[in-house]
Amino acid sequence: MAVRSAESAIKTYQSLERRPDLVLTDVVMPGMSGPMLVDHLLGIEPAQKFLFMSGFDDRQVVQRYVVERGFHLIPKPFTVNAIRLAIDEIIKSPLTVAGKGPAR
Repeated sequence: MAVRSAESAIKTYQSLERRPDLVLTDVVMPGMSGPMLVDHLLGIEPAQKFLFMSGFDDRQVVQRYVVERGFHLIPKPFTVNAIRLAIDEIIKSPLTVAGKGPAR
């Protein structure tokens, strides 16, 4: 399921009868950032798994709010195979802290 904004993602997430296995979000978005969205969703479901994507993987915001917090990150551009492998690895990985898997 795809949504157009973080606000829409929150509303959609709250309305789901079953939580998704994984939430994929960009780091930099208009309005609310990906890390802010994830913090909000973790308040609803602490066991949720996430995958961030970013074309700015060396920027301070990505390092501080994604990598240093232990979230998975796939740099853009990526191939279909690369994202498929990343998703598979996250889905199969055990949860660690607050729904986050090991840092990537």
